[in-house]
Amino acid sequence: MQGQPPRIGALHSISFEVESSQTITFSCAAEISVLSTPSLIWFLEQAALQFLLPWLDEKSISVGTHVDVEHLAPTPVGATVNCTAQLIFHDGPVYRFKVEAYAGDEKIAKGLHSRRIIQASQLARRLQALETKSRK
Repeated sequence: MQGQPPRIGALHSISFEVESSQTITFSCAAEISVLSTPSLIWFLEQAALQFLLPWLDEKSISVGTHVDVEHLAPTPVGATVNCTAQLIFHDGPVYRFKVEAYAGDEKIAKGLHSRRIIQASQLARRLQALETKSRK
């Protein structure tokens, strides 16, 4: 699909079952564990990342550049969550997505996420320069 750009409005969804390693636990009168916001955002990012895979060549990757997500409702261990990324903007290497997550019929998150397609070698060079600088 590298020849034709992705269509605005197209979407990609992924689902996962909440595991205890993806939760935050609050100790009140009883321990309460719910899906953590960072874990939820990771899955929303994955939906957008996977959306772009067909448009990447073997030397390209997509990197996240912006996340703006509202975590709307708690989700317990064992619940199935469906995360969707819908392409709403595309300009050159920049892609912006509307992201949403549902647990059953309840919307548990909504927001925006942006990604940029770059050459993997560009990122590798930058990381190498940062490593060299940190050793000094």
